[in-house]
Amino acid sequence: MNTPPPAQRSRDPLHGITLERMLEALVAHFGWPLLGEHVAIRCFMIDPSISSSLRFLRKTPWAREKVESLYLYMLREQKRQGTSAPPP
Repeated sequence: MNTPPPAQRSRDPLHGITLERMLEALVAHFGWPLLGEHVAIRCFMIDPSISSSLRFLRKTPWAREKVESLYLYMLREQKRQGTSAPPP
């Protein structure tokens, strides 16, 4: 019999996480002022909003990489401290 291989779970912690969910989790965890200190971009420091930040991050690969890196750091710290992480 020829059966399909079992579904494998992605090892990438960002798999299935939208940029919007990532940003919302970071804002909930750090707040806009601290998020602006960690990732120094204007859309986090001056009149911040999810929609303006998403527009900027989708067009700016280096800023998106910094946000993804901070999100992974937040997940590692939450896991280390035993607090719950946002669901994937």
